[in-house]
Amino acid sequence: MVEQIIETIDENGNVIKFELYDIVEVDKQEYALLLPTDESEEVLVMRLSQDGEDYIFESIDDDAEFNKVAEYIESLEEEEE
Repeated sequence: MVEQIIETIDENGNVIKFELYDIVEVDKQEYALLLPTDESEEVLVMRLSQDGEDYIFESIDDDAEFNKVAEYIESLEEEEE
Protein backbone atom coordinates (compact mmCIF):
# COMPACT_ATOMS: atom_id res chain seq x y z
CA MET A 1 0.00 0.00 0.00
CA VAL A 2 1.33 3.43 -0.94
CA GLU A 3 1.64 5.82 2.00
CA GLN A 4 -0.87 8.64 1.68
CA ILE A 5 -0.26 11.79 3.71
CA ILE A 6 -3.22 14.02 4.52
CA GLU A 7 -2.67 17.58 5.77
CA THR A 8 -5.25 19.34 7.92
CA ILE A 9 -5.26 22.67 9.72
CA ASP A 10 -6.22 22.76 13.40
CA GLU A 11 -8.19 25.49 15.16
CA ASN A 12 -4.93 27.42 15.80
CA GLY A 13 -3.93 27.44 12.12
CA ASN A 14 -1.21 24.79 12.56
CA VAL A 15 -0.73 22.26 9.76
CA ILE A 16 -0.98 18.68 11.02
CA LYS A 17 0.02 15.73 8.85
CA PHE A 18 -1.66 12.33 9.03
CA GLU A 19 -1.09 9.05 7.28
CA LEU A 20 -4.25 7.53 5.82
CA TYR A 21 -4.34 4.18 7.61
CA ASP A 22 -7.64 2.77 6.37
CA ILE A 23 -11.14 3.60 5.15
CA VAL A 24 -14.13 1.83 6.67
CA GLU A 25 -17.79 1.95 5.74
CA VAL A 26 -20.55 2.13 8.35
CA ASP A 27 -24.20 2.49 7.29
CA LYS A 28 -23.17 3.37 3.71
CA GLN A 29 -20.95 6.24 4.96
CA GLU A 30 -17.17 6.11 4.59
CA TYR A 31 -14.81 7.08 7.42
CA ALA A 32 -11.05 7.61 7.30
CA LEU A 33 -8.73 6.31 9.99
CA LEU A 34 -5.79 8.70 10.21
CA LEU A 35 -2.51 8.22 12.10
CA PRO A 36 -0.56 11.33 13.10
CA THR A 37 2.90 11.37 11.51
CA ASP A 38 4.39 12.71 14.76
CA GLU A 39 4.49 9.15 16.15
CA SER A 40 1.68 9.64 18.68
CA GLU A 41 -0.61 6.65 19.09
CA GLU A 42 -3.93 8.48 18.79
CA VAL A 43 -5.98 7.54 15.72
CA LEU A 44 -8.25 10.20 14.30
CA VAL A 45 -11.55 9.16 12.71
CA MET A 46 -13.10 11.52 10.16
CA ARG A 47 -16.18 11.28 7.95
CA LEU A 48 -15.42 11.21 4.23
CA SER A 49 -17.56 12.85 1.60
CA GLN A 50 -16.85 13.32 -2.07
CA ASP A 51 -16.86 16.55 -4.04
CA GLY A 52 -16.39 15.44 -7.63
CA GLU A 53 -13.18 13.42 -7.59
CA ASP A 54 -11.91 15.07 -4.38
CA TYR A 55 -12.46 13.72 -0.89
CA ILE A 56 -13.43 16.03 1.95
CA PHE A 57 -12.51 15.07 5.52
CA GLU A 58 -15.08 16.19 8.07
CA SER A 59 -15.05 15.98 11.85
CA ILE A 60 -17.74 13.86 13.50
CA ASP A 61 -19.64 16.12 15.88
CA ASP A 62 -22.51 13.74 16.64
CA ASP A 63 -21.68 11.50 19.63
CA ALA A 64 -24.06 8.72 18.51
CA GLU A 65 -22.47 8.62 15.05
CA PHE A 66 -18.95 8.61 16.51
CA ASN A 67 -19.81 5.83 18.98
CA LYS A 68 -21.29 3.69 16.19
CA VAL A 69 -18.11 4.05 14.11
CA ALA A 70 -15.87 3.41 17.14
CA GLU A 71 -17.80 0.23 18.01
CA TYR A 72 -17.44 -0.98 14.41
CA ILE A 73 -13.68 -0.35 14.45
CA GLU A 74 -13.36 -2.17 17.79
CA SER A 75 -15.25 -5.15 16.35
CA LEU A 76 -12.76 -5.29 13.46
CA GLU A 77 -9.85 -5.26 15.91
CA GLU A 78 -11.42 -8.13 17.88
CA GLU A 79 -11.81 -10.18 14.67
CA GLU A 80 -8.09 -9.73 13.93
CA GLU A 81 -7.07 -11.12 17.34
